[in-house]
Amino acid sequence: MIKFVSTRGSIQPVNFDEAVLQGFAADGGLFVPDSIPVLTADQLQQFADLSFSELAFELVSLYVDRSIVPAQVLKELLDDSFRSFSHPDVVNLISISNQPDIRILELFHGPTLSFKDMAMGFLMNVVDYFLEQRQQRLNIVLATTGDTGPAAAWAAAGKKQIDCWPLYPRGMISEEQERQMTTLNAVNVHPVGVENCADGGDDLDLVVAELFTDTELKKSLGLSSVNSINWCRVMLQTVHYFYAYYRTVDKVGEPIVFSVPTGAFGNLFGGYLARSMGLPVNRFVCANNVNQALHSVFSTGVFPRKDLVQTPSSAIDIVAPYNFWRFLYFSTNRNSNQIRQWMDDFANKREAQLDAETLHVIQDGFMSASVSDQTTFDTIRNVYESEGHYLLDPHTAVAVAAIESLKADLPENVRVVCLATAHPAKFPDIIKMALGCDDVLPAAARHQSIEDAKRVCQHLRLCGLEYLKPALVKAMQEQWLRRAS
Repeated sequence: MIKFVSTRGSIQPVNFDEAVLQGFAADGGLFVPDSIPVLTADQLQQFADLSFSELAFELVSLYVDRSIVPAQVLKELLDDSFRSFSHPDVVNLISISNQPDIRILELFHGPTLSFKDMAMGFLMNVVDYFLEQRQQRLNIVLATTGDTGPAAAWAAAGKKQIDCWPLYPRGMISEEQERQMTTLNAVNVHPVGVENCADGGDDLDLVVAELFTDTELKKSLGLSSVNSINWCRVMLQTVHYFYAYYRTVDKVGEPIVFSVPTGAFGNLFGGYLARSMGLPVNRFVCANNVNQALHSVFSTGVFPRKDLVQTPSSAIDIVAPYNFWRFLYFSTNRNSNQIRQWMDDFANKREAQLDAETLHVIQDGFMSASVSDQTTFDTIRNVYESEGHYLLDPHTAVAVAAIESLKADLPENVRVVCLATAHPAKFPDIIKMALGCDDVLPAAARHQSIEDAKRVCQHLRLCGLEYLKPALVKAMQEQWLRRAS
């Protein structure tokens, strides 16, 4: 049975259910498996024709022991997770006319039009299943820069064992993203708009980390998290890499390149896991906007924590990409002592310096680029004005622009897949700026669910960052008492 350990190395190994329910490890690290399963050549071939849900079952089963989740239960939880997706295949692969060598993997056909729906529904289903088995309840707290919060809110709505508290930096996400949380009339979902967040979602991550490192508070409030720090989410994000691979190459074994718009490194870490499990990925492109902590570390070995810059691709406005510690953990051959030192340097000195050997390891199969705001706008416009009139959202545009800037360094004739992580309807102001239109948006920039949310009253809590921790604790305590009465 695979056990789960902390990247900081200071706790005993736990089972899958404990790793999922705890979210953060008690020592402040992130849970990772004590071994990564590797598929045989026969398995890689056998999985090629499976549906998305069938493929998810096979891959997740490698990490989840039957004694923890029986096979039939796992199938039901997965099937239910994808039932609300609007595309029959869950995801969609298309070509764009002005880039015939690039395919776009649309991951935004879930209920909140974001790739976060891919794993969030399953995670919430799994958490609810474990809690029902134990007759327990949890307060799920998460920080969001735009897409995680809505996905968590929708996935949690109506769950009897869960209260969900999505925190977001007010004014730093789109109104459409905000309304996806605040117009959801569910008694167990409590969005909190936080003001005075100079570093956006990273400020909120610090508060969440403080809550989780307070052992007594975590226990008394039943705290857990569903950010991409939760192992269950990054585990499930391996599936769309396998699925896209099988539907892109002509023959299993051919190489492929993935370009991933990257903020907290969770989606890209899912890709790293997929490659570690045996998927023949030639390169990953880590596509940053101007908040380029990851581009810096891949290029120079210096992992800086700089001030946040707001960009059109707000969901990846991240200056502290916490899932990168998971990647470094495996890249240093599970050196927890080194991870602790780098994490402390990053937090206290605002910079971690990798050694030359580690830099060489992380550059193996990885490339990176930083994409300016203007290039993001230009990419949206150029692709839309081509023959197919395909409309990119600002995050997918970062991935496409990154590939363009690195094309000369890629192998010839290799297939390229860019991950489309959100529907453009979530960013109407950005689309207007990119296309130079005033009030009339193209049909591709609209979605009925977004329009419906404009006609509904918002329900939210507001708080200044400086008071967030005590205010949040009080609100959760009050809600806990109401649910218990």
